[in-house]
Amino acid sequence: MSVTELDGPIVCVRLQGRLDAPGADRIGVRFTAGVVARQMHAIVDLSGVSFVASMGLRLLISAARSVSQKGHVLALFGANEAVQGVLDDVALDQIMPIVATEAEAIAAVTAAG
Repeated sequence: MSVTELDGPIVCVRLQGRLDAPGADRIGVRFTAGVVARQMHAIVDLSGVSFVASMGLRLLISAARSVSQKGHVLALFGANEAVQGVLDDVALDQIMPIVATEAEAIAAVTAAG
């Protein structure tokens, strides 16, 4: 996991590996600190994520809700076909924007907030 601040101000979190229970546990505190504590819009790069399970979804939803309570938006981008299928199955796009590219994610959070 890497966290960088972009112009906007927007924080970009790039995830790698599996977002299953062990993966979500491994990054949970750092992810929350990187996204929620900064009090700015956030985009999450899922291009390096090979699998997402319920605990990974919970982590993303919790962060999106916390960011939203502070008046900001969290957007996801770059999901591969398998991960995108899971996001679609649980209608995660009803909670946060899910787009294909980083540029679209930046546009989604700046337009929404």
